[in-house]
Amino acid sequence: MEYLAAAALGYAGGVVGGLLGVGGGILFVPALAIFLDLSQLEAESTSLLAIIPVAIVGTWRQRRYGNVRLREGVLIGILSPLGVIAGVLVANAVSQRTLEVAFAILLIFVSAQLARRALSAPAEAPPSSTRR
Repeated sequence: MEYLAAAALGYAGGVVGGLLGVGGGILFVPALAIFLDLSQLEAESTSLLAIIPVAIVGTWRQRRYGNVRLREGVLIGILSPLGVIAGVLVANAVSQRTLEVAFAILLIFVSAQLARRALSAPAEAPPSSTRR
């Protein structure tokens, strides 16, 4: 039953994240902590593992549309492990409560940015000729 719940959360989070244009972790981490009773550290780690196949498929699809800047992506990919190591060290050094509060602050920040973007003037749609 737990696997079914995790699959349902993954699907729902993917749909909502795709519709709203937010990263799945913003949705998955709270869902895993609340509905599957994972600790904050377990929820964050599980969400990070789930990102791998999603990032591969997303990159493949978006590259076909010409939306991937390969040089910047490779640079980010090379430097990301350093950030991951630092994040793991910090996450293991602080308390569960500190992780929860820090994640809540991140959610508030992301929510404010989404609201600001939604309330600002609408951006022009890209020309349809760029889609393949």
